[in-house]
Amino acid sequence: MEILIKGKNMDVPKKAKDYIEKKAEKFDRLLRNISTAKVELSEEKTKSKESRYIVEVTVDSQGTFLRAEERSGDIFSAIDAVADVMDRQIRRYKDRVKGKQQRRTAVSKSKSKVLSGENLDVEEDEKLIKVKSFPVSPMSPDEAVDQMIWLGHDFFVFYNDASEQFNVVYRRKDGHYGLIEPELG
Repeated sequence: MEILIKGKNMDVPKKAKDYIEKKAEKFDRLLRNISTAKVELSEEKTKSKESRYIVEVTVDSQGTFLRAEERSGDIFSAIDAVADVMDRQIRRYKDRVKGKQQRRTAVSKSKSKVLSGENLDVEEDEKLIKVKSFPVSPMSPDEAVDQMIWLGHDFFVFYNDASEQFNVVYRRKDGHYGLIEPELG
């Protein structure tokens, strides 16, 4: 497992780097197929010293991304907190994968699609403020929903292995999930 440690608005002390590497070894023991673990530490000037340090961890396990973020007044407390959250996420992920494998052998899955005609209105004053690129692995819509939940996002862009096209799954206001299958017009 490759561990990438980056500081944002701060230099990461050697002691903190060593501590992060020690904590990240536990992730590798829990989930063997982790290729990279990206750790970003940042320091914000806030009125509350309780949330001064932010530690964000993103783990890539063969195209499955697990993400955790925690804040604390002490850098080591923030590292401990984010390691605990990531530990729980990895365990939950392993349980879900194991459950899926058991369900697949017991019954065949039926596909369901929810299409929505919602229009997203964009005001002219709004500007593109961030561009994000990420590797995409082929997966089913169900796996994409799981990824979206694990990342804590409201939508997730993925390459649908059945249709061989890029799709988007999203969380609807009613609590269900939708699938967007774009077509060239």
